[in-house]
Amino acid sequence: MALKADLHLHSSFSGDSDAPMEEMILKGISLGLDTMCFTEHLDMDYVYTKPDEDGMFELNTDSYLYELIRCKEKYAGKIRLLFGVELGLQPHLRRELAVYAKNHDFDFIIGSSHLCNRKDPYFPDFYEGRSDEEAYREYFASILDNLKAFENFDVYGHLDYVVRYGKTKDADYCYDKYKDIFDKILEILIEKEIGLEVNTGAIGYQLKELNPCTDVLKRYKELGGEMITVGSDAHAPANIARGFDRAAEILTGCGFRYYTVFEKRSPEFHRL
Repeated sequence: MALKADLHLHSSFSGDSDAPMEEMILKGISLGLDTMCFTEHLDMDYVYTKPDEDGMFELNTDSYLYELIRCKEKYAGKIRLLFGVELGLQPHLRRELAVYAKNHDFDFIIGSSHLCNRKDPYFPDFYEGRSDEEAYREYFASILDNLKAFENFDVYGHLDYVVRYGKTKDADYCYDKYKDIFDKILEILIEKEIGLEVNTGAIGYQLKELNPCTDVLKRYKELGGEMITVGSDAHAPANIARGFDRAAEILTGCGFRYYTVFEKRSPEFHRL
């Protein structure tokens, strides 16, 4: 396996996972990984639709860090464990997110769009009464809004996340259909020195490509982008590093020679 670092992982400290951190680590070691970064969810001001889910995407950062430090000490010499977070971006949260990011010594921060104009694309009502193309365009435009509002993160996560949940998923989806928006997004990422994540979690949604699709990755490279991280988005041990051989093949086919690992918010480049 060419890729030895999984930089997008969720344990039971994320509201949508019940996997003990230590079980995730043991699985990563057994797979031959040399680096794992936990990126637990923090979605401030998330729009909850059910009362029993209130607070699901809030994060007890202190408890999370305490367990990570314990595991780092226990597995020292066997695997490098990094302290990360996945921030759910919304433009009105620019100040709260900035304070949070500054107040913790993260190794790595993913910025992701889990809400689009106060709606979660995970739910079918985001797509009701319109075409998938209209819904996807709204989502991609919201990424531009997020990038204009906040930039204290290291990579943008699962850029075309929305196609996981549309009525037709990615059957009629391609870079060319949205290139007017995608090019603006990629240019801003490069200008602000924010990287792009390859997220293999798409495999679990029976998509034809990873997130983002290959043509987005090619365009990022054409525009001068070089910072690429790879994450499985695993919420359970069985999915750690899933599809990493495929991701490495896609990246080399797009012309990338290195993938990136962040420690103390600084990028390291590793040969594919």
